[in-house]
Amino acid sequence: MRRIQKPGDIDIIPAGVDGSWEDDGDCHILRLSLQPTLLHDVAAELGRDPSKTDLLPSLQVRDTRIEAIGWAVKADLEAAVPSDSLYIDLLAHALAVRLIELAGSGSRLPEIPKEQKLSARQLRIVTDFIETNLDRKLHLADLAVVVGVSLTRFKSLFRNSTGVPVHQYVIRRRVEYARSLIMTTTMPASEVALAAGFSHQSHMASTMRRLLGQTPGEIARHAEQFRRIL
Repeated sequence: MRRIQKPGDIDIIPAGVDGSWEDDGDCHILRLSLQPTLLHDVAAELGRDPSKTDLLPSLQVRDTRIEAIGWAVKADLEAAVPSDSLYIDLLAHALAVRLIELAGSGSRLPEIPKEQKLSARQLRIVTDFIETNLDRKLHLADLAVVVGVSLTRFKSLFRNSTGVPVHQYVIRRRVEYARSLIMTTTMPASEVALAAGFSHQSHMASTMRRLLGQTPGEIARHAEQFRRIL
């Protein structure tokens, strides 16, 4: 076939399908790949039979949700500082959910009502787990296992319980922990960044500037001035 590509065109190519193409002019393509196991697991979580949830080759699809996910991935790839791994997990999971919807009727799956939340015990367990493990990479699957629910349900239940998506909650806790260390210890900024789970010092600095309006250096200077007054 011969076609005219336009910005926003989406091609869905299932694993194992061979194909090739030639472009008559310069173009930029964002290629996103998902492991088949992710689609299998998400289909099972959504109550679909994974063996009957087959993707079909589809060319020049128009889908605002997939396009939004693509733009979010592109922005993260081009950012000077990468996002938290939880954010990437959320994007991958959202893409898997949408592909499974398209493999079925194409209609959006029902969302968990906002009144459904984690129990007080589940919320305490998962937030304690997050606090204990701020110094390491956290993944959605790990957090879902901690509270004993599917990954799909965990995303919605956590947001219903805290008012924010899990990746935003974790990054705020990293920032608050880093600020506490800066204000109460003499740890070098590089060590503070690692202790709070940031990939490096500049990642911590840019995140703190965005959320707090202050850099680690400014926080340290204010803390030193306060100690001198005391």
